[in-house]
Amino acid sequence: MHPLLTHLRGLAAWLLAWVLAGLALAALLHALGLAPLAWALPWTVPLCGVLAFVLLATYYPCRSRPFGALRWTAALGYRAGLVLTLAACVTALAAGWDAAGSLLGHPGGWVGLGARGVALLGAGVGALLALSVLAHDLLIAFQAAQAASAREAQARLLARDMELQLLRLQIDPHFLFNSLNSISALTHLDPAAARAMAIDLAQFFRRTLDLAGRERIRLEDELGLLAHYLAIEGQRLGDKLATAIDAAPDSLDALLPPLTLQPLVENALKHGLRPLAAGGLLRVQALARNGWLHLAVRNPVPEPSSTALRETGLGLGLRNLRERLAAQYAGRARVHWGRTPEGFEVEIAIPYETTP
Repeated sequence: MHPLLTHLRGLAAWLLAWVLAGLALAALLHALGLAPLAWALPWTVPLCGVLAFVLLATYYPCRSRPFGALRWTAALGYRAGLVLTLAACVTALAAGWDAAGSLLGHPGGWVGLGARGVALLGAGVGALLALSVLAHDLLIAFQAAQAASAREAQARLLARDMELQLLRLQIDPHFLFNSLNSISALTHLDPAAARAMAIDLAQFFRRTLDLAGRERIRLEDELGLLAHYLAIEGQRLGDKLATAIDAAPDSLDALLPPLTLQPLVENALKHGLRPLAAGGLLRVQALARNGWLHLAVRNPVPEPSSTALRETGLGLGLRNLRERLAAQYAGRARVHWGRTPEGFEVEIAIPYETTP
């Protein structure tokens, strides 16, 4: 919606300005001896009223095809056609209304435009429309800059929230204590496994610290962090956890926000595999196709899943992920989740980028 239409005072001021312009134009025609004031007013005031709304209406075509979305030549041609078309329509309407004055007892019309008057009117209306288009293009560019700044601020806020989550994860007592207890138990039963789990735990925290200060990372790095996390959980869950990570080679260099997949895998284990007595298969897939990076996390879940989503807050976490990606990719990212015959799945599609 046009900004003026959302502010009654601004709209009233705009309309008042054009009413005054109509009065001034009528006074000018009277002063030049072209038409009596009483005849000029019924023509100039309606004309200026129409112009007031036509000039506002140019905002919508400009917004539908901004300069950034088209080649500058196409955008310029589109605007030139718009100005010429609207100028011709308004001029024809003004000429028709002037001629209608003869039906009301005013010979020659309200002001008697004539061919020269029509040409001058068309040129004046065209100039006003060109200025209106230019002003609206500047307004749209300003609005786009403001929206981009707002998205950037939101992305930074979400990134800061993610950093706080990273710090929480780094000192999460449940994860850390459970891992240390598992290492302690394995020390006597399987020293080699205890050593491997300790190394994975150290690597996981080291990578987490490294990712905390970065805006984008390669998918290969995210999967590396995921491998250490799953290795730790694999020692704790044993045969209950089976994993399958399928990442196409051309997807490994794709950039994505850090910890995009790890929280999904953590939720899959917490809300899906751990409550199941038999466990199940956790599958992570990545595919680059047609300029998009497609990610998917699939896992079995206990019944009923909808109640579990409401009670555990998993749905809120997924919505937060969707908002985070939407802010960082200006609304181009897509996140979908839901039940499948095999359990539960989360699918993500983000623009495929390989350079920061």
